[in-house]
Amino acid sequence: MRIEIPEKKKLVYETSIPIRWGDMDAMGHLNNTTYFRYLEIARIDWMHSLGHEPMPEGQGIVIVNAFCNFYRQIEYPGDVLLKMYVSDPGRTTFESWATMARADAPDVICAAGGATTIWIDVARQKALTLPDWLRELATV
Repeated sequence: MRIEIPEKKKLVYETSIPIRWGDMDAMGHLNNTTYFRYLEIARIDWMHSLGHEPMPEGQGIVIVNAFCNFYRQIEYPGDVLLKMYVSDPGRTTFESWATMARADAPDVICAAGGATTIWIDVARQKALTLPDWLRELATV
């Protein structure tokens, strides 16, 4: 089943991630699990850019589901241009989305994924109401 990324979303973060030789699989292309690592890197780096570091005693984001649609293979060497979007803030969650393209061909989407992201009290592992600043960021 393919999950489509919605048209109505807000670009909040963009990063370039170097493709490492060790990210490849036996078939000579980016291993499927690496796409999920890249999605995680973007989410965490986005939070860092907002001044919110993941801390075991604090509040932060975790995901409750994740998906990735693979359109074209990505191969070493090069960089992946990842654009992260958000939408649909709820009481405790928002949707995060991303597109991945080679940096040398930024208009050719190689993969697209996303996750339902929830704001939690990390120590108690309990959902919390989205902070106003985050709700505002996620509102399209």
